[in-house]
Amino acid sequence: MHKGTHLLIDCRNVSRDVCLDDAGILNAMAEAARSAGATVISQARYRFGHNSPAGFTAVVLLDESHCSAHSYASEGLMAIDIFTCGSTSPHDVLAHLRQIVNLGDVCVREYPRFLAKEIPPETPLEVAQPLIPT
Repeated sequence: MHKGTHLLIDCRNVSRDVCLDDAGILNAMAEAARSAGATVISQARYRFGHNSPAGFTAVVLLDESHCSAHSYASEGLMAIDIFTCGSTSPHDVLAHLRQIVNLGDVCVREYPRFLAKEIPPETPLEVAQPLIPT
């Protein structure tokens, strides 16, 4: 038993155009969350490149938690987090997002949050196994 599920999604070989499209990714994450049954509360984004490498960070706050993305345009990388609780599945959010945007080569790791049973301190932190790259 746990309170929610957190997906950590590493995307490689993402096109430069996608890695620079902060507004497009922000809107796609919000649309994907709504399609999965989540309630969008707020959205924010920031585009980098003035004093740092080109890319962006974007966050969609949900009643059920959040979706976020951070891109590294020169490397074709994007890190996405999707954390939901309640009946909204983060896998559904990701599936909808992938229908909207080409995220390149995707690797997903899943972590349960707030496990009902405490994990002993001597247990390694890596308790969840990576999912098969999709």
